[in-house]
Amino acid sequence: MSTLRNLLRFLPAILLAGTASTLHAQQELMMSQYMFNGLFINPAYAGSHPFASATALHRSQWVGMEGAPRTNLLGIDGPVWDRKMGVGFTFSHDQIGVSRDMEMAAHYAYRIRTGANGHLAFGLKAGLSMYSAKLGDLVYWDAQDPLYQANISNAPVGKFGFGMHWNNERSFVGISVPTIAAADRQLTPDLATAPDHYFTQHYYINAGHVFELNADFDLKPSVLVKYQQQAPPEADLNLNVLFKDRFWIGAGYRTGDAFVGMVEFQINHLFRAGYAYDMNTSGLRHYNGGSHEVMLGIDLGREPISIKNPRYF
Repeated sequence: MSTLRNLLRFLPAILLAGTASTLHAQQELMMSQYMFNGLFINPAYAGSHPFASATALHRSQWVGMEGAPRTNLLGIDGPVWDRKMGVGFTFSHDQIGVSRDMEMAAHYAYRIRTGANGHLAFGLKAGLSMYSAKLGDLVYWDAQDPLYQANISNAPVGKFGFGMHWNNERSFVGISVPTIAAADRQLTPDLATAPDHYFTQHYYINAGHVFELNADFDLKPSVLVKYQQQAPPEADLNLNVLFKDRFWIGAGYRTGDAFVGMVEFQINHLFRAGYAYDMNTSGLRHYNGGSHEVMLGIDLGREPISIKNPRYF
């Protein structure tokens, strides 16, 4: 257990030195309720509903393990110019080991009608990240290594992302690169073996469809595939059931990592709440109590009668 804890404490330095490619996979935000929070992974999702929507989400990953990730998210988006465009804003605070990453980002989407009910959107993201790492708190072997001598305090990093998103009333497909470019040279050590950039490109593809079973039940399978060059591809496979247009219950599997259970409840025409629990399937399951994720959403400007037209994603 101490080895795993030390590994998490070493994480920022390992990433800076570029020696642990698989740990690069969680530079982007991790969440289990992605199918209800598309703005956090794809800027083209902005304005995909006819009303403004705000979401707050907290994720505690690998509970009980020292240095485990903690993520807080806040996002709001809505349509403008007769739904031909969408705009959004996100704030995130991601913490793992001795590192902290706080990001503020603006999102813009241009929407094109496809058929009677479909829309194809192209999205851009521009953000500023403030990155910190208390490298002096690390325990390491070479006390003279200059790589670990100075802390990083609120280093500004400009980030840019791109995405495409298509949806109609019951289906969605998206592809995105949340960080297609980052001005992060100041985070990369001056070493011959170090990479040119600290932040790497992650590619996301997600899709889902809602099947009407009867007057009371709908079925929604969805998938999110994640790829990063220095790690194996990963897929989130989920199946959710909607009961009486108000209550979602679902289960999923993240390849090589965890089983997921989740619920979401449409409290009224304004508020919705969700919870997800991840149970690890990897070797880490022996050292933590799983991951917890809670979400609260507010749909602003949504008419009370529209709750009879449920929000599928």
